[in-house]
Amino acid sequence: MQALVVRPGEAHTTRVADVPQPPVRAGEVAVRTLEVGVCGTDREISAGHFGVPPDGDDVLVLGHEFLGRVEQDGHGFTRGDLVTSIVRRSCSHCLACNDGAPDSCLTGDYSERGITRLHGFARELVAEDPEQLIGIPNSLGRLGVLVEPTSICERGIRHARAIGGRQTWELQQALVIGTGAIGMLSTYLLRLAGLDVWTAGRSPADDPRPRLAAASGARYVSTAAEPLAAVREEAGGFDLVIEATGDAQVMADSMGLLRRNGVPCLLGLDARRRPVELDGRVVGVDAVVENRTVFGSVNAHRIDWLSAVASLEGISARWTDEVREFVGLRVPLDRFAEACGHTGVKATLVLDD
Repeated sequence: MQALVVRPGEAHTTRVADVPQPPVRAGEVAVRTLEVGVCGTDREISAGHFGVPPDGDDVLVLGHEFLGRVEQDGHGFTRGDLVTSIVRRSCSHCLACNDGAPDSCLTGDYSERGITRLHGFARELVAEDPEQLIGIPNSLGRLGVLVEPTSICERGIRHARAIGGRQTWELQQALVIGTGAIGMLSTYLLRLAGLDVWTAGRSPADDPRPRLAAASGARYVSTAAEPLAAVREEAGGFDLVIEATGDAQVMADSMGLLRRNGVPCLLGLDARRRPVELDGRVVGVDAVVENRTVFGSVNAHRIDWLSAVASLEGISARWTDEVREFVGLRVPLDRFAEACGHTGVKATLVLDD
């Protein structure tokens, strides 16, 4: 069968190749892949910066943002059911993983579909542990491919509420920085919760992403025209900042955009070795006097996956047309490079109609 494979650590090795069909062992569910999303992690792996193949292999099958259809009845699933699958798997020897929370693994020995030590979903058929599968309602249909990035947003917001809630805190105003899938989904999740939301990005006002942000009721800010410091001044600061650009300087700047008891959540990644600047008063005075807390969040717990499904249903019901625009490009496996270069909210690779 065909799959999208890469040699981790070697740039320009991503290609479509024939791979053996996986055996479906007792206790596993056969799932036909419909489509997989492409994100920054896939780009980094393809560029040779990241990724670990399974033991004994020199290639890794890509794809972790997954939508599939169950091939046969069994293990609580019915043939034809739409499903997605949890990405990260337990290390099996730390307190967090043994408590069912591999998203908080203490050892770093976890494995991840399509990323670290486990083949991904960018192949025609997958044999999966039913405990890792998440059902997708038919009402969502192909939007189910957005469940994985939505789960990342759900975890970040859940942790932000827990951190802010350690003291008396009222979450009213939020700033989302970045208009990729994580930024746009965070915008819609926060608007669904009734928050006043500002969404900042580099796109000019006539780009589709500002229009999609505004359609949710968020206020779009073009950082090319208005610096974030000015937005903070105008809004009076934010209770929550979601940083989704993957730029370390923006991450540092987010600490200065808060008001009292504010929480910045860092969801992007920036592996570049470079200095960043931060006004000393932001750390030396404001963070202390105003009880500010900064944290990073990655991956998602099963409860976040379930929340993601429910929230996507709510978002889809309220903003039906807009959410369907999130996936702006659907192409076959051999057009992976085109999907990587897509500048809209999300591109996916389609394996089965």
